[in-house]
Amino acid sequence: MQKSIILLFFITTIVFSCKQRNSKIEFVKKYYETLNNSDFSNVTSLLSDSILSKEVNYKMMFSQEDYLKLLKWDSTFSPEYRVIEISEEDEIIRTKISQKDKRILFLNEEPIITNQIIRFNNGKISNIEIVKYVVFNDSIFISNRFKLLNWVGINHPEIKDFINDQTEKGGLKYIKAIELYQEANK
Repeated sequence: MQKSIILLFFITTIVFSCKQRNSKIEFVKKYYETLNNSDFSNVTSLLSDSILSKEVNYKMMFSQEDYLKLLKWDSTFSPEYRVIEISEEDEIIRTKISQKDKRILFLNEEPIITNQIIRFNNGKISNIEIVKYVVFNDSIFISNRFKLLNWVGINHPEIKDFINDQTEKGGLKYIKAIELYQEANK
């Protein structure tokens, strides 16, 4: 009888651990799905009250409200996130993410692929860290950004401030700048 109870406890623990692991993985997949759909009403249920965003040489703490503003900026470019790889390791989720959108395809000329670590606090995403750029062509990106900024500064100075405006309004100006540049440089 005692062996049966121990065995039942062991099996329950394994099943519960697997379910928790899968639920975090599914949670992260849902996060990227909400980004693809620009589903801001559902993304808030996935995010902690504050979100730490880290990249190689960049670190910024956002309130949920400010992070949503950034996501709305991102959504103006019609992003497509694709989870290439995903795994759980020591309470964190490791992912390989492909991201493409109008801005990225213009600047980088191909999707950007990153390795990311996602951490949770109280069951919600609290930290999204890009730990490595797997596909990112720095020289093409910088060259295309320079050409765009230079051309807009000369030909459309009324929208030149788009580059540092990470709001929805700034994103719309960014799209307009890309469209005007592409039309003039066919």
